[in-house]
Amino acid sequence: MKKVCVITGGGSGMGLATAKCMPKEKVIVVTGRTLSKLENAVKELTELGYEAYAKTCDTSKREEVRALAEYAAGIGEVTNVINSAGLSPAMAKPEMLMRVNALGTVYINQEFAKVMRPGSVIVDISSNSAYILPGFLANTKTFALADVDEEKFVKKMLSLPNKLKGYKASGLAYGLSKKFVIWYAAKSAYELGSKGIRVCSLSPGLIATDMGALEAEEGASLLDTTAERRMGKPEELGFAIATVADERNGYLAGVDVLVDGGSVVGKRFVKKK
Repeated sequence: MKKVCVITGGGSGMGLATAKCMPKEKVIVVTGRTLSKLENAVKELTELGYEAYAKTCDTSKREEVRALAEYAAGIGEVTNVINSAGLSPAMAKPEMLMRVNALGTVYINQEFAKVMRPGSVIVDISSNSAYILPGFLANTKTFALADVDEEKFVKKMLSLPNKLKGYKASGLAYGLSKKFVIWYAAKSAYELGSKGIRVCSLSPGLIATDMGALEAEEGASLLDTTAERRMGKPEELGFAIATVADERNGYLAGVDVLVDGGSVVGKRFVKKK
């Protein structure tokens, strides 16, 4: 049976870079909201020797995620799911950020767990922004609502961002949504571990992608504390994500892998100007 790797947000940036780092024997399914972008990604992957398919999916809609999982399972055994679909503060308002970044993670983990077998892996992509927000903002009681009352979850998660305006509101919503991703990936690891499905998360820093360019001005201060004072390259993150998602990394579960050039740690060592 064919081994299938599904990559949400796989039409460009880190998602596509990750696809190019996966083993050639994997069938790659790239998914996102824009078909033309996905088709271009499939063309690139095919030219590199991959068997690849495009499937549109809005991860903020459970029914579309369910259809994606069924589509991938129809191709072969789903062994790897990399959830890199997401929106940044410059791309969306707070509610949309919460529905795509946070609830999208819930839908991906829950729906794909239904079609995955022991030995498979889910990697949820967070952000180093989750580390920048104070820890007390990670209200696990609110986080837990995502499984039982989605609308109440969104309302409570947005209670603080909605008190702000403009980019600050979206920035806070983004950070909260990414804190949730780390928490939910860890929670999923312990719920799905008994089924032999490994789950963890990975948090990139500022990356030189189209999304990264949109955040370059607001995120410039993050570069001041990176070890090399630069943005990450998509191919660097692609390799890191593909490595975490490799089945041979079977004992890496329930944790977040911070891949941000040392930006978060650098706050301890870099003197402020």
